[in-house]
Amino acid sequence: MPHFVIDCSQSILHAQAEEQLVDRVHRAANCTRLFDERDIKVRVNPYTTYSVGNKREPFIHVFASIMEGRSIEEKAGLSKLIVSELSSMFPQVRSIAINVAEFERATYCNREML
Repeated sequence: MPHFVIDCSQSILHAQAEEQLVDRVHRAANCTRLFDERDIKVRVNPYTTYSVGNKREPFIHVFASIMEGRSIEEKAGLSKLIVSELSSMFPQVRSIAINVAEFERATYCNREML
């Protein structure tokens, strides 16, 4: 944890390689110093079929899932940094967004916790 799942139109990956997209989000998340770098996970889901405002325009949406306990300011800073990085990486993409959701510590479990 944290997890950054990037939903995007397949077409944006013609401008930048998928690995560069993953790397940029990873570096931005790490730059905030909110997470241990070894725990940051980034995945990409490219779509060939989609609609943005009833149009076929390129998009990027990052779904960030992090452990509870960060302030609103920290989460907002994380969001702004990632959108800023993606906007500079993909200046032709108008629809770039992120939302941050929190895991509850009490209900989170992974294999190492068993």
